[in-house]
Amino acid sequence: MPAAHIAADEHPAIRVAGVSKVFRTWASPSQRLIVPLLHRVGSLLARPLPRVAARLHASAHRRIHIHEALHDISFELRRGEALGIVGLNGSGKSTLLQIIAGVLPPTSGTVDTHGRIAALLELGSGFNTELTGRENIYINGAILGLERTRIDAIIGDIIAFADIGDYIEQPVKTYSSGMAVRLAFSVQVHVDPDILIVDEALAVGDAAFQAKAMTRIQQILARGTTLLFVGHDLNALRAFCQRGILLENGRMAMLGAPEEVIEEYLFRVHAKATQEGQPKPIRIAEGFRSEDGGVLGLAFPGGARHLALNYGDAVEIDADLELRAALADAACIVDILDERGVPLSGRRIRLPDGNDGAQHLRLRIAFRAELARGIYRVRARLVQAPDRHQHHRRVLCRYESDLSFEVVENSIERFSGLFPLPADVVVQRLASDDDRS
Repeated sequence: MPAAHIAADEHPAIRVAGVSKVFRTWASPSQRLIVPLLHRVGSLLARPLPRVAARLHASAHRRIHIHEALHDISFELRRGEALGIVGLNGSGKSTLLQIIAGVLPPTSGTVDTHGRIAALLELGSGFNTELTGRENIYINGAILGLERTRIDAIIGDIIAFADIGDYIEQPVKTYSSGMAVRLAFSVQVHVDPDILIVDEALAVGDAAFQAKAMTRIQQILARGTTLLFVGHDLNALRAFCQRGILLENGRMAMLGAPEEVIEEYLFRVHAKATQEGQPKPIRIAEGFRSEDGGVLGLAFPGGARHLALNYGDAVEIDADLELRAALADAACIVDILDERGVPLSGRRIRLPDGNDGAQHLRLRIAFRAELARGIYRVRARLVQAPDRHQHHRRVLCRYESDLSFEVVENSIERFSGLFPLPADVVVQRLASDDDRS
């Protein structure tokens, strides 16, 4: 490998150093004219009339609203790494991605990127609505630095992936919003980017297109592309990312492993969502709980914390719960997670309503480990849901245990994937052309 190429690979794909972003807003358009005028006059009067100048400057500042969207954000992302960013609405996630993508300049700090960037931000916003979808593909490809011959080579794949039929030859102004988003997504993921920036773009289109989009993202990452991901889909963050960042009010509240960041994010979400008069969530070593109830522990009978099992072996889990007196509409959810913390399946158990005193319950969940070979983890949640549609569900407790089991037997002859598929299979021998003659 040439020395120059080795040196280039030593650079991180993305380096963000001390980035802050401040937005100035005015109460009305006229204030945009008045504020500079006050500053100008104040500067002219600074020597002869310093007190008047000071009043003018103060008046100008009162007319400006300063919003600090980001404050001193710093991190590095190596080539081939995937980083997920989570946070409540208004925490600065999209602003940070726009700065890294070069759409917005930072107020202070620096951003260094190395390689071609594909940014899935406001999909379709760069299309010329008067031009056809095909013409917009060429324009967007040129903006992304592709030569005409390269676009000619991939345009068939782009059109097939977008799957908008004959509309590709129609002006974009005739498209539905979903069609425009699908075409924009298809363009971005076919340019072989070195860095892929995704802002809530994995939820585009219908369910079939979403599945296709997720598969395409996985293919891009398998080639060593660097991923910077923002979204509320926590399972996607678990599946794709090696690290996570929690943003809160424009500040980096946490940088760490995805599961640790997700756990802190969920705690803050539930703390904010707690209605006035309800108990606030309480931090525990395994997550959080409420004064109204919580999970005291998860265990296998016999006290083991990890089990090695063959396919189909019996598994029993005991969950000890504590519920406040008179707590109604409570349920315990026991989840089975994979190694990355992605929920695979689980069981919801409706609990009896509380009585005159606090109640302690033990649930025993028994099932068979009909799973593919691998390591699985157990989690429990305690929720209160007054109606079956879950519109007013309240999470009382989230308990991330160290309980795990491993299926050591290879089940490739039984099924593919993680679970067996119950199915009736009929194999028929069909007559060949020679038999018919």
